[in-house]
Amino acid sequence: MNKDTLIGFVLIALVLIGFSWYNQPSAEEIEAARKQDSIAAAIKDNAAKQQKANEEARKAQAEAAAKGDSTALFFSALNGQNQSVVLKNEKVELTFDTKGGTISKAIIKGFEDKDNKMDVTLFDSKTQQMNFMLAGKSENIITKDLFFTPSNVSDSTVTMTAQAGNGGSIVFNYWLGPDYMLHFTFTANGLNGIFAPNYKEMDIEWTDMARQQEKGFTFENRYSTLTYKEKNGGTDYLSETSEKIDEKIEEQLDWVAFKNQFFSATLISKDEFAANSLMTSIPQEKGSGYLKQFNAKMKTAFDPSGIHPSEFEMYIGPNDFRLIKEVEEQSTFGKDLDLEQLVYLGWPLFRYINRFFTIYVFDWLTSWGFSMGIVLILITLLLKAITFPMVKKSYMSSAKMRVLKPKLDEATKQYDKPEDSMKKQQAMMQMYAQYGVSPLSGCLPMLIQMPIWIAMFNFVPNAIQLRRESFLWIEDLSTYDPIIEWGTQIWGIGDHLSLTCILFCVSNVLYSYMTMRQQKDQMVGQQAEQMKMMQWMMYLMPVMFFFMFNDYSSGLNFYYFISLFFSAAIMWTLRKTTNDEKLLAILEAKYQENKNNPKKKTSGLAARLEAMQKQAEEMQRQRQKR
Repeated sequence: MNKDTLIGFVLIALVLIGFSWYNQPSAEEIEAARKQDSIAAAIKDNAAKQQKANEEARKAQAEAAAKGDSTALFFSALNGQNQSVVLKNEKVELTFDTKGGTISKAIIKGFEDKDNKMDVTLFDSKTQQMNFMLAGKSENIITKDLFFTPSNVSDSTVTMTAQAGNGGSIVFNYWLGPDYMLHFTFTANGLNGIFAPNYKEMDIEWTDMARQQEKGFTFENRYSTLTYKEKNGGTDYLSETSEKIDEKIEEQLDWVAFKNQFFSATLISKDEFAANSLMTSIPQEKGSGYLKQFNAKMKTAFDPSGIHPSEFEMYIGPNDFRLIKEVEEQSTFGKDLDLEQLVYLGWPLFRYINRFFTIYVFDWLTSWGFSMGIVLILITLLLKAITFPMVKKSYMSSAKMRVLKPKLDEATKQYDKPEDSMKKQQAMMQMYAQYGVSPLSGCLPMLIQMPIWIAMFNFVPNAIQLRRESFLWIEDLSTYDPIIEWGTQIWGIGDHLSLTCILFCVSNVLYSYMTMRQQKDQMVGQQAEQMKMMQWMMYLMPVMFFFMFNDYSSGLNFYYFISLFFSAAIMWTLRKTTNDEKLLAILEAKYQENKNNPKKKTSGLAARLEAMQKQAEEMQRQRQKR
């Protein structure tokens, strides 16, 4: 390479370098170019994502059409972001999700939960779901898969709308009453053509895991049930202890309730739920935080034209008898829903006692501002005062038999053989009749008290007024009051000892002792021997009661303890104030009066025993002739 060539390359290089330097962009121009490149890259990336989304959507639409579900018609409603809408008043707070368009959470205000935190969460979206399903000619509409758009939103109203591809829509209209009643309608607009001409019903599936709200799992679980009301009948419920899966209910139903001991969520249909609903109740394990798994599969009326919406109501609130009756008046369906049956008051006889006596007395006493423990004591005293005349009459009958016992022993001593038992019984009844004594009257106190005891057995555990109410050492009258807890479940006892249960059982032993002693004083011959076996049975019953009632509410055990205490006090007082000598003199006067009236015939039990004796003797003679 010669000198001129080398100089030429150098000059070209210098020109290129100088040109490059001269045309170099400024810092502002470099930043602008960088931004432009970023925008271009983002546009390219979004285009790629959109293309991928479109491909996946077309694929999903094709699969939906093949399966026949709601994704084809409601393709645009399948995508969205879930939002929450809250309806609330002073009593409840209800949350609705735009995914599914139905209620997802219910909070009942003014009540403590089991952790003593204010307000009870009855259910939430983790465990509860309500799904409405429509069967079209070629595809199904399933509301839980759809995103709804909220409108008309306020504290008491919201409208949830899912738009269909053909311009139609599925609409939920909700409005919350002043307290615990939620009203809503379900309407399908512009979708008439996708249903068969005879399609008149839609499916509803409602599921929930009932939360434990009280301290005592076993006791609360016993009173938590899937309850339903038959259209032309009363209420019923699935077994509270055993597992029931898809139990078929053959009658039409007005409502279905997922019921805890003190709170309920109840779904009501204006046009009833069709016959053959399927109900499921599965008890849960202690410690899980849940009582039962509930599921209800139902059908109800549906108008495909959208002219007549399907109408529903929900009662979400406490199981308070008076309150539920008041809230039921807010129903717009114009029929007797009998929602107060959510508060179980027992079989008909005991329900009438509670419905027309106990509740009125309870409300009257609580209106005076007494604590719940004092109310239970006052109810006990009132019942004892009402039944005292009959109890006294019964006691006096037993006392008469007691003072006549020596005479009965003397008059029946010749009938000590087993084959003479009928003659002995007849002789005793004859003497009782002559002295004007009715031996059956001694059973009257038990006959009087048993219906009341059973009525209170049903009333107290379901009285929400006792919930979280303390009295003396008892922290909560609605559940057990442990004096010791050990954390390990022991068969038959549980994981604690309840003090009120111990007091009830001890008082039962003492009352049984007094009763057996009184009966023993009036027994004659073999009856006294038979009473020894009965005595052991009477003492065994309180032990059995301990295993039954250790988990029961302290309020119920406290009532039984107080009731037995006053019964024993009344019996002791009557015994101390009864003069046996004067009573015997009165009986002797009655005997002389009957003796001077030989035409007076034996009646009652004595007459029946005499007739039985004659019949037995006649049969014996017939056998001897053969």
